[in-house]
Amino acid sequence: MATLVASPQEIPGTEIIEVVQSRSPEFNWVFFIVVAAFHLGAVAALFTPFYWSSVVVFAVMWFFGQNVGVAISYHRQLTHRSFSTPKWLEYAMAICGTMALQGSPIYWVAVHRMHHQYTDKPGDPHSPRDGKWWSHMGWILHGSLHSETTTLSRYAPDLQHDRFYQWLAVWHWLPLTLTGAALFCGGTVLGGWKLGLSWVIWGVFLRIAVGFHTTWLVNSATHLWGTRRFKTRDDSTNNWWVALLTGGEGWHNNHHAHPVSASHGMAWWELDFNYWGIQLLALLGLARNVRVMRPHGTSGDRTNPL
Repeated sequence: MATLVASPQEIPGTEIIEVVQSRSPEFNWVFFIVVAAFHLGAVAALFTPFYWSSVVVFAVMWFFGQNVGVAISYHRQLTHRSFSTPKWLEYAMAICGTMALQGSPIYWVAVHRMHHQYTDKPGDPHSPRDGKWWSHMGWILHGSLHSETTTLSRYAPDLQHDRFYQWLAVWHWLPLTLTGAALFCGGTVLGGWKLGLSWVIWGVFLRIAVGFHTTWLVNSATHLWGTRRFKTRDDSTNNWWVALLTGGEGWHNNHHAHPVSASHGMAWWELDFNYWGIQLLALLGLARNVRVMRPHGTSGDRTNPL
């Protein structure tokens, strides 16, 4: 496994164009309708027959959508280039990311790079300094970025110049749609339409609704509550319960201090399942140039009480 010491992030061939988040007078009705529909679908899990196989479907879809797709692919590989893989694997993991319904790779990466540029300062897409609700969800409903897609993509020129990601920017909803259809058909064949419907509710609607808030907690909770190992110029914290929910993304102060590091957990007790996945890929010869930072432990400058 090739492991490098993390250095300040530089994306080859990138030129950051300044775009900032602001409150838009236009309400994002499209996103609101989508989120509302998936939350209603999630509630339906309480009123449909329970099957243990549906729990298994939820767990498998969660692993590929949230852990492999959002955390390992969108965040650590595509945004920060913490490691590299063969292109076929990079693309496959990016498709997994679309299954979380959090936007295309270009959009997600651009917004996150903007967050690191303006963290907890004017222009940050989702800082709690602009309000707790804003940082969790309000920034998508009322923010200006949803109407600045073309300009925003300039924060991800490395992806914008890739024809696959250009295609996925338009068709990022397709993998989830096909997977939902496959779950319904597979469940119907094995146990009737009620089982097929249950697989869709648990594997798509409930998983995505919970996944929305799990990702948004990184934007909100880890800038509000937790401990700080590093004296970063922002409010980022290490939050253990967000880390457990996300597989390691909650060690957010570590991440903001060393954003290129593939490992966010920097102590033995800071469990980072997503990094374990990257290590597994490296062990199999599928990940290389894995960048890690293992600093000596230091006392934090502040603890934000829960």
